[in-house]
This record gives sequence, structure tokens and C-alpha cells, in this order.
Amino acid sequence: MGKLRGWFSARLPEEWFEGRPEIVLDREEITVVGRLAPPPPAEGVSEVERAAAVEGGIQRFREETRERRVEIAREAEHRFRRKVSWGVAIGDETVMFTTLSVPVMTRLRQPERRVLDTLVAAGVARSRSDALAWCVRLVGTHTDTWLADLRDALQHVDRVRASGPDVGS
Repeated sequence: MGKLRGWFSARLPEEWFEGRPEIVLDREEITVVGRLAPPPPAEGVSEVERAAAVEGGIQRFREETRERRVEIAREAEHRFRRKVSWGVAIGDETVMFTTLSVPVMTRLRQPERRVLDTLVAAGVARSRSDALAWCVRLVGTHTDTWLADLRDALQHVDRVRASGPDVGS
């Protein structure tokens, strides 16, 4: 992950984001989310106007950086063998420009299929696939702390493993 962060730090223009972007990696995708400066506060501006200014700033950034982002993504995809997705954050809002949707195969027993079918019948999801994605998002939302602790532990395992002897050569 350090190699990936270093590569993106060297390739991304410094003026794009406030601070270092968040880089998330999995087996298929690299996600880069940079923080944009919020619009300057102005007296007498309604919440609707402020939201429109944020939306306009995000759109401007997306359009002005598109060509360079595509170029960087192509280089990263070639080098790291994963697709690159882009997004920005302003305040509490995160907007993704691109994301990768990857099929995941699973085998479910009847009680688990019935859960998915109930979500479809209730209109919560359009299909079993959507219902399963909904369940994963729900679990992720309610277990963020636990999942973060688990990811930290896995990163520690990776660091310890990397510091050990190289037995693959």
C-alpha cells in the first residue's frame, strides 16, 4: 500500500486536493478520493445556494481534471493491474465520479434466499443481486468500527509478514 500511496502522491498535482487523498485498495479496484476546499462562507447565503456552490465546485473540478485523471488512471491500471475510481469530498459529502461494479458469486441456502426474496417482494431491492448488495451496505453501516479494527489488524499482519524472511525466492 505504501508503494501505491507514494506513486499517487508523486503523480497527482498538488493543487488538486487539500492534503493527501484517501486511497482505498481491494483486489479489483483502487479508489482515490480527494478533499476539495469548501466554497468560502458568504453572509446571507441560503443553504440551497451553498449546496449549489458545492455541487458546482465538484462539477468544475470533475470537468477541469478529467483528461489528467484519465491519463493517471491508465498509468496506474497498467502498473498496478487494477481499475481506478475517482471521487471528491467536501465537508461531509463524498461524490464518486466512477466506481467499479464487480460480480460476486455466492451459494445461499433457502433461508438466506428467502431473506433476499422478501426484500425484492417488499420493493426494497429490484433483484436478489440488489438485495444482497443492500444487506452488505447495511452490515457495513452498522459495523464500521468493527470492520475498521479488522482492517487495521490485517494491515498489521501484512507489515509483519513483509518484515519477515523472503521464502519465495
